[in-house]
Amino acid sequence: MLWIAVCDDEIVECDKIAKKIREILTEIKVPCTIKQFYSGRDLLQSPESFDVIFLDIIMSGLDGMRTAQIVRKKAYDKILVFMSASRDYVFDAYDVEAFQYLLKPVDEKKLRSVLQRIVLKTQERSQAFIIISRERQNKKLLLDEIFYFEIRGRMIDVHGTDGVFSYYGQIGALEKELKEKGFCRCHKSYLVNLKHVDVYNRQEMVLDNGERIVIAKRRYEAFCGEILKYMRGTV
Repeated sequence: MLWIAVCDDEIVECDKIAKKIREILTEIKVPCTIKQFYSGRDLLQSPESFDVIFLDIIMSGLDGMRTAQIVRKKAYDKILVFMSASRDYVFDAYDVEAFQYLLKPVDEKKLRSVLQRIVLKTQERSQAFIIISRERQNKKLLLDEIFYFEIRGRMIDVHGTDGVFSYYGQIGALEKELKEKGFCRCHKSYLVNLKHVDVYNRQEMVLDNGERIVIAKRRYEAFCGEILKYMRGTV
């Protein structure tokens, strides 16, 4: 299920884009929930968490670029797609790691191509997994559902959506296995899924489940680099 937000202060245009997105995703058999917003402020105040945000740039009040900057500070894994009748903001879009920049009126063929790439990107993330062994049994763990790994001597605690699962393992081998899969070792005791990082500072991060994880001083710069790579979709 894709959760999509469409934000445009022109109500007719917003409705038109949302309708077209729904038609394309229905055609390619991808379930979705689409919410419409008519201002950046309304979008930012929404309690829902969206996978993809289609965002008009030129809006009254809080414009699209400023809205995107605030979104990025709160959540690093959102896919941002800008829409504008002007090419003037193309380079600004790079600063917030936009996935695509669509010119209005939005070409249906181009929109279809963008949506297909988004679907592929999100499916790759959600289907990735690792196999771990405990008590002579193998268990498949979806990476998307793991918040972080906690190391306790020879034991590794997997903190995920279904609770905590513990097994014997080597953190060095686990870190190497997950290096290019969106995980970062921010502390000697923690290997964190960057997908679930909500906010962070030099001392700690807060995950989207509310848990706080310490960031080691000597690992802070590397952590920032991994966050940036994740935002760009290169990990």
